Amino acid sequence: MVLFTTKFVQKASLFVSFGGLVTTFVTTFLPLWKTMNSDLNEMENWYEGLWHMCIYTEEVGIHCKAFDSFLALPPDTFAGRVLMCISIATGILGVVAAFFGLRGVEIGAGQERMKRNLLILGGVFVVVSGVTTLAAVSFMAYVMVVKFWDDDRPEVMPGWEYGEAMFSAWFAGLLLVVGGSFLFVAVCMGDHEVKLQTEMIARCQEQRPRSLHYRKTEII
Repeated sequence: MVLFTTKFVQKASLFVSFGGLVTTFVTTFLPLWKTMNSDLNEMENWYEGLWHMCIYTEEVGIHCKAFDSFLALPPDTFAGRVLMCISIATGILGVVAAFFGLRGVEIGAGQERMKRNLLILGGVFVVVSGVTTLAAVSFMAYVMVVKFWDDDRPEVMPGWEYGEAMFSAWFAGLLLVVGGSFLFVAVCMGDHEVKLQTEMIARCQEQRPRSLHYRKTEII
């Protein structure tokens, strides 16, 4: 338990948040959100992401094509792209704010209240980043399941299934939420340490006059 100091929790939270941000950024541009394999032609595999659609064949390899129009995107892909961009933006703001709020960073040294506010602001941004990532991937997963089990879809026509990027996005969102939450824990730990230090100083100040009084009494 000695290792879990305020400084350690701050650094660990920032490290987890940064890992979630990097994973979110990489996942956003991967063309592996959806995968589809046709029973009629097992040599072809289709992949779809937020920005590209790809087809893999053993003869040609993988060939990707970007979506033609932003407004012509399917609703789930459109929402996923917007939410993931918001997640990246808020994640960057949160990590930067939390970094300048760390103990040991010279910028803002001595201004503990400002550093505390930066940690809180960073935690809010990081949690929002995680929530938007989870919302994006969960919404796309829900739409995919609904379309896959749609009775109007012909049985011959294959349906989209979960790709590796979706699991990566869930993991990234979880990391961001955990990292942002522990930034709040670090703030609470810092407040508790300040409270203990204030109480110790108050006790020392109360004991000093008494000792002097006792000495004067003894001399008399």
